[in-house]
Amino acid sequence: MADASSVTIYPLGGLGEIGMNCMVVRSGKTMFLIDCGLMFPEESLLGVDVVIPCFDFILANKRMLKGIVLTHGHEDHIGALPWLLNHVDCPVYGSRFTQALVEGKMREHGLDQYVTLRTVKGGDRVRFGDMAVNFIPVCHSIIDGFGLGIETPAGRIVHTGDFKIDRMPLNGHATNMEMFREFSKPGVQLLMSDSTNVERDGYALTEREISEKLDEIFSQTKGRLLFTLFSSHIQRMQEIIDLAAKYGRKVAVSGKSMHRNIEFARALDQLRVDDGQLVSLESLRNMPDSEVVVMLTGSQGEPLSAMARLAKEEHRYIKVHKGDMVIMSSRFIPGNTRAITRIINKLYKLGAEVLYERVRGIHASGHAHSEELGQMLDTVQPKFFIPVHGEYRHLVKHCRLAVAHGVAPERALVVEDGNPVTFFADGHIRHEDRVPTDSTYVDGKGVGDVGESVLKERQLLAGDGLVVVTLILDEETGEITLGPEILSRGFIFEKEYAHLLEDAKCIVLDIYENIPPGQTEKLKERIRSSLRRFFRKVLERDPVVLPVVGVL
Repeated sequence: MADASSVTIYPLGGLGEIGMNCMVVRSGKTMFLIDCGLMFPEESLLGVDVVIPCFDFILANKRMLKGIVLTHGHEDHIGALPWLLNHVDCPVYGSRFTQALVEGKMREHGLDQYVTLRTVKGGDRVRFGDMAVNFIPVCHSIIDGFGLGIETPAGRIVHTGDFKIDRMPLNGHATNMEMFREFSKPGVQLLMSDSTNVERDGYALTEREISEKLDEIFSQTKGRLLFTLFSSHIQRMQEIIDLAAKYGRKVAVSGKSMHRNIEFARALDQLRVDDGQLVSLESLRNMPDSEVVVMLTGSQGEPLSAMARLAKEEHRYIKVHKGDMVIMSSRFIPGNTRAITRIINKLYKLGAEVLYERVRGIHASGHAHSEELGQMLDTVQPKFFIPVHGEYRHLVKHCRLAVAHGVAPERALVVEDGNPVTFFADGHIRHEDRVPTDSTYVDGKGVGDVGESVLKERQLLAGDGLVVVTLILDEETGEITLGPEILSRGFIFEKEYAHLLEDAKCIVLDIYENIPPGQTEKLKERIRSSLRRFFRKVLERDPVVLPVVGVL
């Protein structure tokens, strides 16, 4: 147990992976949580909707939990809140726009009446026991983001959140380096900094540069302009809306999440739209192509998104035709590249021209590049450094960068999820025992009930399919009254391989003849093993064989 002049950080997600950001900060008998995000499943997690952190440690200590602090409103920072707030009772702190997103999420899950949301702004200070959190505005690919200046008994901690340093900020969207500098003046024990783009040299493109590129595209395009971007990127939406007004175009929106976020931003005066600038999708058919801009969801190739439906010619109101210019104004998140490129190819087949980050500078990352990360290190000048928000290689390279900017090598720590570290006021640290961090899979209404065994079964089904054998026996005589019937799904084309299924039925009958009456379990096991052996020999396939033997 740490003493009164110490603080312990418990990373539960986001260190060693992109997404699922979640960290506990604990001092004495008080703790608070920084972010509570989810991660979207990899292709191998068949059927899983989202992946959330393991909350075992939080729930075991929930009486100590005094609050949840949100750095910003992206899903990888707020998405898992509904599954935690079902079980804990503490206020949630965040900016106006972040809280608007959280409130909508709570309403969807029926929790809005039970959750206390407290809005904070840049410069605010919130106390949790013997700790306090100062909110520092940062520039990111979503408005109203914060870095955190944390006061603890063991010294000051800076958590950057997701940030970049925009050298030419638009509309006041800037990282307040002066506030970071002022907070750091008494000395900073620990800096935890965003590592996502540590491999990228120099500086991230600025939004002003992106706006100039988009202006160029508007001026050169005679047909419709179709934009897909993150539905939370309000600043980019503002640029598109302003340019549409400049070039005499109207803007239509397709996608529930984008509609919702635009409404939130307008209600908070974070998005300015002139009367009549936004039009319905239905009205587009009566407008010349040169007067149309459409913003759509689906920047990551999501299969049910507006952009995916457009590419598959399944969109209710919009059809792609020659002369359309599609601008994918977002980065390709690792793992989504194949889905996105499939959509790009389909759009080209339909006659559209497609611009994306790799062929033209139309997206500015919201994450700092190496020069900006170095600038943050020079500003804060921490004693210890822990990189966050990144895969393992990002963490290693960010530690190397920290050493190059004056952090002692032994004080630049690569820490992974589940590995707590305690910091003491006298300047030494201690690595604590590991806490559980196995990811929790959410599938429909089930939370945590899908484990490795279920996923393995799904992978087997996806790999070679399923064969169901049905056999009904008379209870008194043991004679067959129905069957054997064989049904296959995802295994073979039954019309072409009908003879194979007939052979399989003969095998089942032979097994039945050699199993004494009443030994149903033995009969099922023999059917399963014999048919699997038969299918492997004949087809070199190994389907899941499910014998169903009933007694009537």
